[in-house]
Amino acid sequence: NVRHSLTRASIMVATVILCTAGYDNTIRFWEATKGHCYRTLQYADSQVNCLAITPDKQLLAVAGNPHVRLYEINSNLPTPRSSFEGHKGNVTAVGFQKDRKWMFTGSEDGTVKIWDIRAPGFQRDYKAKAAVNTVALHPNQGELISGDEDGNVHVWDLTANRCSYELVPEAKTPVRSISIAADASMVVAANNKGTCFAWKPVSSKQFEPLQKIDAHSTYCLKCVISPGVKYLATTSADKTVKIWNIDKTLSLNKRLAGHQKWVWDCAFSADSAYLVTASSDMTSKLWDLKSGEVILEYKGHHHKAITCVALNDSSE
Repeated sequence: NVRHSLTRASIMVATVILCTAGYDNTIRFWEATKGHCYRTLQYADSQVNCLAITPDKQLLAVAGNPHVRLYEINSNLPTPRSSFEGHKGNVTAVGFQKDRKWMFTGSEDGTVKIWDIRAPGFQRDYKAKAAVNTVALHPNQGELISGDEDGNVHVWDLTANRCSYELVPEAKTPVRSISIAADASMVVAANNKGTCFAWKPVSSKQFEPLQKIDAHSTYCLKCVISPGVKYLATTSADKTVKIWNIDKTLSLNKRLAGHQKWVWDCAFSADSAYLVTASSDMTSKLWDLKSGEVILEYKGHHHKAITCVALNDSSE
């Protein structure tokens, strides 16, 4: 039963935080097991490009153009707790260090930045060679991996405070999304041609090629490795989501069809039994990965694309 399963892991904190946003200038909080929107935040500045929930479920980062705003999750305040200025273009990536000590961002202005969330301004500023589309934090908390519009993947060593490694999986083909496994066994990059490249990160200066898959025939917009490193999810402009088994090789497990337009984003539940997706068709859907069926739809973003989703149902 989805209601029991989704809440089972959350009894300790009694919360499942699920948020969606996009082009209708709102951020919506949902009761994940019922499909009911219980809180709406107005975001008049711009569209929302991406969302991130702190590991402790206290704060939501909202990345737009060119700002990032932090909102308190357990509050009804309509205004952000703090705002971060410093990027000069769309902020395309946002995330947090596991103990919430700092936040990282990537932007179309070609930079990756690190911010102390208790202080104004950014502390680190790394310059990629092109517009940054995606940034992932290594589980060791000491490296950021970015992908850009020119097809470059950079590893930013936070201790050495510089780029330690660069690779170009497919020249001049934009890297749309990067995901790194929780156990650091695999890094996956997805590009505009629908191709996914998988590597084993041997060190901050060496990635060993594992596999290349033609995941989709057009843009692959997001790739996410599940928390238990069992699956890889890929979303695409072809309106589908594909679930790949992570074993010795990546093999197709399921094709999730149901969205009517581009699928921009997805997020796994903590137990990897469910996936939430966000689409230009103005819906967000909850999928049961065992059956491949849609269990719930989250509707309420009126007449505009939903481009991002964030889910935290962990019991930690």
